[in-house]
Amino acid sequence: MATPIADGTVPWPDADAARYVAAGYWTGAPLGDLLRAAADRTPRALALVDGDVSLSYAELLDRIDAAAGRLLDLGLVAGDRILVQLANGWEFVVLTGACLRSGIVPVMALPGHRRTELAYLARHAEAAAIAVPDRLRDFDHQALAHELAGEVTGPWHVLVAGDFVAPGSVDLRALCTPGASPTPALPPPHSRDVAVFLLSGGTTGLPKLIARTHDDYAYNARASAAVSGVDAGTVYLVSLPAGHNFPLACPGILGTLLAGGTVVMLPSPEPARAFATIAARGVTHTAVVPAVAGRWLEHAETHGAAELASLRVLQVGGARLADELARRVRPVLGARLQQVFGMAEGLLNYTRLDDPEDVICTTQGRPMCPDDEVRLVDEADRDVPEGAPGSLLTRGPYTPRGYYRAAEQNARAFTADGWYRSGDICRRTPEGNLVVEGRDKDMINRGGEKISAEEVENLIYQLPGISQVAAVAMPDRELGERVCVYVVPQPGHTPRLDAIRLGMEAMGIARFKLPERLVLVDELATTKVGKVDKKALRADIAARLVT
Repeated sequence: MATPIADGTVPWPDADAARYVAAGYWTGAPLGDLLRAAADRTPRALALVDGDVSLSYAELLDRIDAAAGRLLDLGLVAGDRILVQLANGWEFVVLTGACLRSGIVPVMALPGHRRTELAYLARHAEAAAIAVPDRLRDFDHQALAHELAGEVTGPWHVLVAGDFVAPGSVDLRALCTPGASPTPALPPPHSRDVAVFLLSGGTTGLPKLIARTHDDYAYNARASAAVSGVDAGTVYLVSLPAGHNFPLACPGILGTLLAGGTVVMLPSPEPARAFATIAARGVTHTAVVPAVAGRWLEHAETHGAAELASLRVLQVGGARLADELARRVRPVLGARLQQVFGMAEGLLNYTRLDDPEDVICTTQGRPMCPDDEVRLVDEADRDVPEGAPGSLLTRGPYTPRGYYRAAEQNARAFTADGWYRSGDICRRTPEGNLVVEGRDKDMINRGGEKISAEEVENLIYQLPGISQVAAVAMPDRELGERVCVYVVPQPGHTPRLDAIRLGMEAMGIARFKLPERLVLVDELATTKVGKVDKKALRADIAARLVT
């Protein structure tokens, strides 16, 4: 029998929980009930579109309730965990909703995960089931899902979305069909129960599980929708992996549905198809990472942006967006840029839609909630002077106080009084906006001089012929580290190190910040959630130095 989830979580202190309830952040309503309330308000409104599948709110909730009942018929019970490794599609939305209604807890794996990550997650979460596509990009997810049965101690159900459902698998699409008869009333989970497990976004080691409760995650989605201008008239495109916090609830799928808007699912953010979908569906909001934003800008500059006429807000997050790219978003794409700096562990910062253009293009916004606590500290946890860069610590009504079943990691990632160490290096403007300078492991220490990789990247983006750039620390016997830059050139260009150095010097930058090695690549290594993989790049340059 699986360990009760409550045994592995770190609760908010009672006094803080009472404060969040009194302030109205935590409403006491589980997410499944909130989805039902949204459907009751506008049952005929369009809720979900995926290719030729279109579901009204009433139809979506019918499928969610029916699927919740069928999960229980399989023998799953409230509190059981299910790995969800699905591509962007209507099945993801229905299954997630069914879990939220029934109290079964989804563990949001990513389509790029393979045996190592999935086996670890299955064991650590003590999962009783997994939901996968049959095949995706020529990989047999269904076969791997069955092989993972040896990693768990109890029953193991394999739910498959696809045209081929092997013997021994459960047809997820059939499980998510409308109910033939009214679904019996389901006892709702408690609002303080864990609603979903998200994965930590770090690039070191295997991901940690982030336990998000119904109360805190509902606030996460609702408040994100409010600050992003999402309402019943919104059409929100999901093209990033749906199991990631950003497209799931910032405001993402959940925020849009709770507001009564329409969610459009797309397998990837590839520019041509994304632009066509935006035009066809009248998309008003979407979220991308900086690398995708760069590709969209290049596509629009080559082919035009007429298809984006309906797009009002383009959220960019997941990593720091270079100022030069940020300044091109509105003139080239026509949409309002909203920078989003946040983490699956909680704290979300947004530029506001009515902020001055300079704030939108040069900062990563300010905390979403009045009770988000933020400190910027030095290596001894002392608050840094105003305007100076420091390591970000945070607490708040949607920032959990610890990872799931991870006492050792919690001792490192959280202070004794509950501050989460994000690992981000930021400075705060006089207006209260945060500017991300990099990660505490993304600072290059050249003979004692600390260099922000983000700053170097921002400057190089201003030079001609640069499509993408990533600056990393290069090991050096004399100085400890030097600056190495990986560059993806624009077509027809071959950037040279001496030209980059001269161009940066002309901007008045200190010489110690100039790159001392250039590596030209066809594409930058990325993590499974689309972020530039600095760990992989650091390993690559270390290997190049050896050979």
